[in-house]
Amino acid sequence: MSQGTNPEPGGTGGAGRSAGPLDEVDRRILDELVRDGRISIRTLAERVHVSRTNAYARVERLLRDGVITGFRAQVAPEPAGLGTSAYIALTIQQNTWREVSAELARVRYIEHAALLGGEHDVLALVRAPDNATLRDVVLARVQSISGVLSTRTWLVFEEFDGAQSPWE
Repeated sequence: MSQGTNPEPGGTGGAGRSAGPLDEVDRRILDELVRDGRISIRTLAERVHVSRTNAYARVERLLRDGVITGFRAQVAPEPAGLGTSAYIALTIQQNTWREVSAELARVRYIEHAALLGGEHDVLALVRAPDNATLRDVVLARVQSISGVLSTRTWLVFEEFDGAQSPWE
């Protein structure tokens, strides 16, 4: 399987085209790959009850259409030394999303950021080694980005993944 790349921060995530509707086999393939991105095409084909050629062609199509954007390891933050997690909500100046998102993408320890509709404009997930580093990320890095008007931080005490895959 080929490696996909993640879209640029602030981008639309695609080249302006939509993938066709997913059928039941596509959804089962996605479910298996979400569970184990290292699964072999042979095992994948067996689990979704299609030929290896069909499984390979479908995975390649899902990659080409941008449905699958890549494969990566999931890392548990705490055992990896990132024991402090927080969500930071940002209020930004109107029409500065592209510039702010480009700067946020360069801030170490920001795992994910999203443009929102609502009270705040951006929500960022920060995973840091400790509270002092979190403080530095928020006060020294994020708040110094041109276009950021204010921030609000929520510490994460515990996390869990949802029990259901949307692809089942």
